[in-house]
Amino acid sequence: MTDLDQLTQSLARNLKRWRNERGFTLDALAARAGVSRGMIIQIEQARTNPSVGTTVKLADALGVSITTLLDYEQGPRVTFVPPDQAVRMWSTEAGSYTALLVGTEADGPLEMWQWRLMPGDESSSDPHPSGTVELIHVTVGELTLVIGGETHTAPVGTSVAFEANTPHTYRNDGTAPVEMTMAVSVPPAR
Repeated sequence: MTDLDQLTQSLARNLKRWRNERGFTLDALAARAGVSRGMIIQIEQARTNPSVGTTVKLADALGVSITTLLDYEQGPRVTFVPPDQAVRMWSTEAGSYTALLVGTEADGPLEMWQWRLMPGDESSSDPHPSGTVELIHVTVGELTLVIGGETHTAPVGTSVAFEANTPHTYRNDGTAPVEMTMAVSVPPAR
């Protein structure tokens, strides 16, 4: 079984489990996530690999971290994630990527990410649920961050905190790579 097959099976199993734990029908989850009922059925039957955006929408709608939604099994309370096991969720041919480093289900999902954006690359995100907070620390280069249509520049060493309930984009307008560490806190599903 390939890594992609394992990921597909894990996502299918966990999506169905969390949907049932939350008491959501297919239609209710579809409405909360803004994802079609048919797509959710295909994911739960392991017949498709959804986009990163769809996976994020489903995790947000369920009030769980992406780590929890993709986790192969529920592990011990202490989790070590070796560098080669960080989950790459997005990448470009130029070498940009995001890597989900670790996550937990404290009082709601909490995730830590590593990002690299190559010159000219960007990644846009739909609004997350109200109360979602993102913390960013730029470790290399200069990040251009667009939040709700307003552009901000974050040079190396800068830390940023913002509510992520509005569209936002991470962009590299420079000529050198940008690297950052990000933590995302999502409120529990109600």
